[in-house]
Amino acid sequence: MSSLTVFPQSDCGSESNSQQQSIDTHSNTESDKVDKLIELFNHTFALTEQTVLARSADEPIYIPANSDQLYHTIYFAHGYFSSALHEISHWLVAGLARRQLEDFGYWYKPDGRSNEEQKAFEKVEVKPQAIEWFLSKCCGHKFHFSADNLSGEAQASDSFKQNVHQQVIQFAMLEGMEPRMMKLATVLTQAFYQPMPYAQDFVLEN
Repeated sequence: MSSLTVFPQSDCGSESNSQQQSIDTHSNTESDKVDKLIELFNHTFALTEQTVLARSADEPIYIPANSDQLYHTIYFAHGYFSSALHEISHWLVAGLARRQLEDFGYWYKPDGRSNEEQKAFEKVEVKPQAIEWFLSKCCGHKFHFSADNLSGEAQASDSFKQNVHQQVIQFAMLEGMEPRMMKLATVLTQAFYQPMPYAQDFVLEN
């Protein structure tokens, strides 16, 4: 396991007036939006799912609760808002059994994948990136497709983008949306002052 630096975050179980006020406040900077997202996620899921969101100065990783860590923790990379949404999306895809395993029990092929390896990567990334796109809309945040393969020979394919688009349209039509996703989407739209996304809100750009 790689070492992680976790930056301070608010008490997960607190429901004080000051916390609620901070959740409802408009924030414009990337750091403010990240703080707001962490607070919203932890306020929503710390007690019901024993799961929290936290910054990492290293690569993203999911670590289940253990003797040294009270909560299942989603660590996202370098304090980036998009990374936080992406890692949340993987958590929303994972079933209960996988949420008991580090990184949900998946083996990760590092950057520099071949074309064939990239195809395999895209196959399992359709649903997470569709969820990320939907949640991005809920926050008023710009979504970007990710091939996660900057030094490799393959980038995000047109077919991958089309598959992600088809999946997010299904979510927008409330088809196959997991209850945790619906709960989070509702919280985000209210806190970031956005409408719940409709199918027509998702357009593939050339």
